[in-house]
Amino acid sequence: MSSLLGGIAGAIALNAVHQAVKQFYHAAPRVDLVGEEAMAKGLGKLGVKPPTGNALFGATMAADLVSNALYYSAIGAGKRKQLPVIGAAAGLAAGIGALTLTKPMGLNDAPITKTNQTKVLTVAWYTLGGIVAGCVIKRLRKK
Repeated sequence: MSSLLGGIAGAIALNAVHQAVKQFYHAAPRVDLVGEEAMAKGLGKLGVKPPTGNALFGATMAADLVSNALYYSAIGAGKRKQLPVIGAAAGLAAGIGALTLTKPMGLNDAPITKTNQTKVLTVAWYTLGGIVAGCVIKRLRKK
């Protein structure tokens, strides 16, 4: 249970930073736009008409929270003492993956690669999510 709760905390931290900063910083990563494109294309390939507008955004955010929570919960497989470091490494890997796997998956990577600052922030925010997850899992576990 501690792993799942930590994963949820990491996913919330990641998405909160993404959503907050995009409101006032033009170079902020727009992972939400990549997610919306992935959701629309994925549903289309399944023969399902994807939602649009706010419905697409909401569905994308829900899917993003669930997938990131599950990913970050895997951090809990590590030893308690090392969880924040494992979280940082998992977050770093997720951020680098976001930058390098988007285009090969047939998605537009411009929202997360438009500037060097955007790239750095993408990796930093996924890393932050991993650290939050690792710290929460560590705190919730008994010594």
